[in-house]
Amino acid sequence: MTRFSELMAKQTLLPIIQAQSPKQGVQIAQAMADAGLTLVEVVLRTEASLAALTAIKQEVPQLKVGAGTVIDARILNQALQAGADFIVTPATSKTLLTELASCGVPVLPGVSNTGDILLAYEHGYSEMKLFPASLSGGVPFLQAVSSVFRSVRFCPTGGVNQQNMQDYLSLSNVFAVGGTWVAPAKWVEQGNWQAITTACYQALNRQGAEMTHSVT
Repeated sequence: MTRFSELMAKQTLLPIIQAQSPKQGVQIAQAMADAGLTLVEVVLRTEASLAALTAIKQEVPQLKVGAGTVIDARILNQALQAGADFIVTPATSKTLLTELASCGVPVLPGVSNTGDILLAYEHGYSEMKLFPASLSGGVPFLQAVSSVFRSVRFCPTGGVNQQNMQDYLSLSNVFAVGGTWVAPAKWVEQGNWQAITTACYQALNRQGAEMTHSVT
């Protein structure tokens, strides 16, 4: 099975898409792809999420598209049927981890404390999502567990933004960060796709490069 970090390659941002319609999902995803991103996560929090995931895979085929907010077998199966390239969960349990074991795509299980980390580790996972990162101890927590769970790496999500993302990425046990700040609801409602592209581009932290358009 491909490791989640291998699926992301060198991309250190896991951008989160929350769409109210398939068309909107495609527009957000295209804006992210225009910034050079190759992988996005669609959170299954709206009625249109599954259809948006499928539409993105069809309309923006260069992107790997995963499903987030997977909390049980029913949602997992729906996500896989919609074509999810990977699965992200907000939390973990023995039941959910058992279901995930045979899903056939890379999984990033969500953890929020040392008990969760150990449970996921016992089920064979060495890459996990810390969620909600800011409320689960953030950078100090990740520093503290690095010497205990030495082979575990994280993708913190929740409270991560352009200002603090580098604090997380500087840690040896962090391989990426996730967040919604690159596509806030305001920009989506305004159809300000250039702002999303610019925010994603900046988040990629490309040295020496400048966007020709600024966020408005």
